[in-house]
Amino acid sequence: MIRDQETLNVLLDTLSRFVRERLVPAENEVAETDQIPADIVAEMRDIGLFGLCIPEEYGGLGLTMEEEVLVAFEIAKTSPAFRSLIGTNNGIGSQGLIVDGTEEQKNHYLPKLASGELIASFALTEPGSGSDAASLRTSARRDGDHYVINGTKRFITNAPEAGVFTVMARTNPDIKGAGGITAFIVEKGTPGLNIGKTDKKMGQKGAHTSDVIFEDCRVPAANIIGGKEGVGFKTAMKVLDKGRLHIAAICVGAAERMLDDALRYAMERQQFGKPIAEFQLIQAMLADSKAEIYAARSMVLDAARRRDSKQDISTEAACCKMFASEMCGRVADRAVQIHGGAGYVSEYAIERFYRDVRLFRIYEGTTQVQQLVIARNMIKHAQL
Repeated sequence: MIRDQETLNVLLDTLSRFVRERLVPAENEVAETDQIPADIVAEMRDIGLFGLCIPEEYGGLGLTMEEEVLVAFEIAKTSPAFRSLIGTNNGIGSQGLIVDGTEEQKNHYLPKLASGELIASFALTEPGSGSDAASLRTSARRDGDHYVINGTKRFITNAPEAGVFTVMARTNPDIKGAGGITAFIVEKGTPGLNIGKTDKKMGQKGAHTSDVIFEDCRVPAANIIGGKEGVGFKTAMKVLDKGRLHIAAICVGAAERMLDDALRYAMERQQFGKPIAEFQLIQAMLADSKAEIYAARSMVLDAARRRDSKQDISTEAACCKMFASEMCGRVADRAVQIHGGAGYVSEYAIERFYRDVRLFRIYEGTTQVQQLVIARNMIKHAQL
């Protein structure tokens, strides 16, 4: 659902130029220093990238799902680190508040998230709880007007930079599944909240994750999202489809960048007296990549439009995430192959992208989790 095509075109043109002129030239610096330059972060704030999906009444741009995926196609054509920094503010770091937060919570936090004054982080995954998120062990015990939180969260995106955390904790130990889980807002600097060392990862330098440790961390009861116990996991599930579509769109944009680089290299690289792009087996890899990207792009746009029209897209979102992330991995592999030996050295961006995009098949639900979601939804629908 595109509300104003002309305004959207201005945004997309501005973002495309920003990616080409500012972000792509900074990719190597980010990879080498593991940091996004402060002046680029400031420009991202000025453009409004931290508030893309936050409603306009709270200072954001209020993009629809279709508008969001079109933006994601553009910003994914550079290092994933840039997208990662703004991702939690636009994704589950804010969406839980948007769909279930109290008006007081929205008014307090959303404008700060939209402006980039605060970086959001979503703390769900634990050392022993990943895809089986309902098995989490972090506890929150009521103590007067506060809750005392204890536990450890793992692989938490943006934790080192975050000013506010959405934390899933078990408030009712007698309920073993999702029903005993509550969502809390925990601000940086709260006594008992500690950030672990930054993880050293295979790729995505500049995008930081770390453990978040809670040791008798006292949080006001007013910081329960929506003010109600036991619905935290439901809150997370409400925005999961949106997150999966977003990542699928990122996979499409990254694949388009890798294919562009591979095509350019193939047209310039000479072997046997002519560009390798003229060899049919190179053309086959280029063609397969183009077709798969087109398929994934079409899927994502279709699912986004369905979501904007208020349809249940649980199955479609899982299909998009599964297909697009696997497609992105295949395109990365072909792009390295087309580059040959050059694809294995860091002088060319494809070496970095090959490592960076591997994560897409893991977070926001692994490929195997998406398969389970799709199949279970199919069976459920058939039994109606």
